[in-house]
Amino acid sequence: MASIEGINQHLEELRKRIIRIIIALGIIFVFVISFHLYQIDVAGFQLYYPALDPVDNVAAQITKHMKNNLVPEGVQLIQTEPGQALFAQIYVGALVAIVIGMPVIIKELVGFIKPALKEHEIKVTRSIALPALVLFITGCIFSYFLVIPYMLEFLYMYGDASGLITFLNIMDFITFVLQYLLAFGVSLQLPLIMYALTMSGIVGDKFWRKNIRYAILAITIFGAVVTPDGSGITMWFIAVPMMALYLAGMIIIENKKRKKDLNLKS
Repeated sequence: MASIEGINQHLEELRKRIIRIIIALGIIFVFVISFHLYQIDVAGFQLYYPALDPVDNVAAQITKHMKNNLVPEGVQLIQTEPGQALFAQIYVGALVAIVIGMPVIIKELVGFIKPALKEHEIKVTRSIALPALVLFITGCIFSYFLVIPYMLEFLYMYGDASGLITFLNIMDFITFVLQYLLAFGVSLQLPLIMYALTMSGIVGDKFWRKNIRYAILAITIFGAVVTPDGSGITMWFIAVPMMALYLAGMIIIENKKRKKDLNLKS
């Protein structure tokens, strides 16, 4: 009976934290799809102020920015069905809400699992919370400026070489971009996950080197799953950086363990 009550308490706690996350993300989402940011010059500084505009909203501004900076030259971005531009704005608004609301998501998730953790595990969790946020945003920025433009250029240059006029559907474009942004944001968490598992004592520091073959296989499968096309080429834009991150995480963990052992001996 006590165990059932305990489970119910955990479920109730989880429900409350999920509701908080949904409310936070909902507020950001509503703002992004309801307001337009207008630029204003104040004492030589470029600032922005919001004004209600559900059509030409922040999501639309972001979509225009992506169109101007990511779509290869000669490729026409179009919508082929009514409402596609609206759904594209909804997708963009959801991504912005997730990115901006990531501190709330991390805070609530850490708060939920905190009672089940030991003291040293809580310290590890706290120590990686901020780096996790920074790495997620870094992954999104890295993919937006350095990966996606070259990837789209590579995929569409064959049409240009054949003298074809290429049309890119807005929903396909937005889905492609957002999927890569999220994939890179998540993939950069790999070293932190490795660090947290090792420092918490769940796995040993030699675990990562012993299982490197399985890790490479899992990363390759992950790259194939999250990439939106079936070319077999774009998956390596995800897989190769993740393999490098895995190796970097493995080396950092082993070095940290080695230094810790030396300090204990001395």
